[in-house]
Amino acid sequence: MRPLLRSTIRILASLTFVGLIILAYCKFVTVNPTTVALTLLLAILGIAARWGLAESIIASLVAMLGFNYFFLPPVGSFNIADSQNWVALIAFLITASTASQLSIRARRRTAEADARRREVERLYALGQTMLMSGSVRTTARDTVNSIMRTFEIPGAVLFSKMEDEFFRSDPQTLAISDEQLRWIAGSEEPLIDQQRQIAIVPIRLGGQALGSLGFIGGTLSTAALNAVTYLVAIGIERARSLEEGSKTEALRQSEALKAALLDALAHDLKTPLTSIKGAVSHLLAKPRDADEKELLTIANEEADRLNQLVVEVLEMARIEAARFHPDRSPHAVSEIISAAVQAQEESLKGRRVELHIDEPLPAADIDFEFIQQVLKQLLDNAVKYSPVGSPVTISASVAGERIVISITDRGKGIAEDEQARIFEKFYRGRASRGQVLGTGLGLSIAKGIIEAHGGRIWVTSQPGKGSIFSFALPISEEELVK
Repeated sequence: MRPLLRSTIRILASLTFVGLIILAYCKFVTVNPTTVALTLLLAILGIAARWGLAESIIASLVAMLGFNYFFLPPVGSFNIADSQNWVALIAFLITASTASQLSIRARRRTAEADARRREVERLYALGQTMLMSGSVRTTARDTVNSIMRTFEIPGAVLFSKMEDEFFRSDPQTLAISDEQLRWIAGSEEPLIDQQRQIAIVPIRLGGQALGSLGFIGGTLSTAALNAVTYLVAIGIERARSLEEGSKTEALRQSEALKAALLDALAHDLKTPLTSIKGAVSHLLAKPRDADEKELLTIANEEADRLNQLVVEVLEMARIEAARFHPDRSPHAVSEIISAAVQAQEESLKGRRVELHIDEPLPAADIDFEFIQQVLKQLLDNAVKYSPVGSPVTISASVAGERIVISITDRGKGIAEDEQARIFEKFYRGRASRGQVLGTGLGLSIAKGIIEAHGGRIWVTSQPGKGSIFSFALPISEEELVK
């Protein structure tokens, strides 16, 4: 009843206002009809601007009748003697109605502009709140509370799809079920129930579904809903990016600390190992009985193995700490292969080494010592993981702007699910963990050396048919210019 009563009071006030103007011109002020018409027209415009179209139309009709009765001859009658006065009366009515409509339209547009301005201010406040939030959970909770406070909505709920969590402002939001929120999150269309005053909209960014947002007991314009969900999507993604960045930085610092510790430990071990190795070598040089010589030989071999482990740890630490900088220059691949085979001559005894090197082969832009180390590691693996006496094949060829070097063995091969992990630190194949000694660092170091040269290393293998370890190195720029 309140809107009806309010409208009735406005109509009565409008009629009273028009009546007072007519009374004033009839009893107290004598003016011509044109002045009366203009005054009534201004009054109707004021009524339209202040209250609305219905009140101004009713006031226009009453003003027209009063103008006719009191100011157009014959005065005191609704009859009009002069046809020109009919035209004036109709023009007055049309002008009053048109002016009222224009005034109402202007007022409506002003109200819409004010509403949009308030929405922009609220969206700005919501954006500030989200920018100040930290984690995804904190952002979600702050978003729900900020939407309620900023848009004066009784309740709000946010569903984060990746975390699979619901953030509700209060129990009344249970009117929106978890199933509804999940369903809307996977769709592209909002759900708006005007009767229950419930709205659920999907949160999407770049085509990716991030969740959904629900409102209870309040309505927002379509533009405001779209803007709110877009802001929420940006806020959630920002918080998630910050979390990922923090994790990445923490991981980087952890890796740097681990590399520094390994470096320090390896250096501390290298000094006493050098002394032990020197002492054992000195004792072996003197005449000893068989038992003593055997024990010293074992100590010497174990010192060598421990020293190799320290060297590998040092190199791994340098690679992980990004302190590995190869001294690259043009080198002939055939020379590196020959040097590596000669260095592994002892372990290759009793095996046929087959060489398949394309000629002419361009020089590679590499650090000679480090690439030789990679070849030695791959040759050592080929010997360890293949039957005694089986051949080892070394091949080299050009592939585009790279030189590909491969070492082929006739061993048991590597299972397909292990091939992706074979270059990880400390990883060793299941079939050989208890049969072959080693640290599991050799292939990881080889991978680091090759990648530091701008190349890549990989393995192809079939169980029972052996393995092919290959790596690609850049051709020297001088060769490319030729």
